[in-house]
Amino acid sequence: MSNPVSDLILGFQGLVADVPDLVQPLIVALAGAVPFIEGEGAAAIGIVGGIHPAVAAIAGAIGNLICVAVVVFATSRVRTAVTTRRGAVEKPLTARRQKFEKAYHRYGTPGVSLLGPLLLPTQFTAAALTSTGVSPLRVLAWQAAAIALWTTVITLILTGVLRAVA
Repeated sequence: MSNPVSDLILGFQGLVADVPDLVQPLIVALAGAVPFIEGEGAAAIGIVGGIHPAVAAIAGAIGNLICVAVVVFATSRVRTAVTTRRGAVEKPLTARRQKFEKAYHRYGTPGVSLLGPLLLPTQFTAAALTSTGVSPLRVLAWQAAAIALWTTVITLILTGVLRAVA
């Protein structure tokens, strides 16, 4: 049985190989917008496809950040609509939501943003932060920092500049 994420990655790698050089960074940016591939996975796809590592990292990070921005602004609008609706009743928190709230209170927006990619796609973390009432611009700033950090680290590991801790 095939893994959907692996199939996506292979599909993007094939697409990068099949398009003209000028279009390759756009494919990498598109891959960066996909949850679970993210900027760092997209950078890897680009590097394996023969794109210069810096170009692949920037394209992957930009694609990831654009997608996160769309999620943040959409979540913010939904939150505003729900919280300003007359007679809105507060629902009890699910177990998953309680776990997120505990992490948020422990690490704050910076910690959740920077550590979140170890567990969840940035789009999910950004939506969760925004839905709790964190300012969309604050969420975007910290998500941008996390995307830049993780994409850079993975790119440096892939190019041999940094050695992965085994």
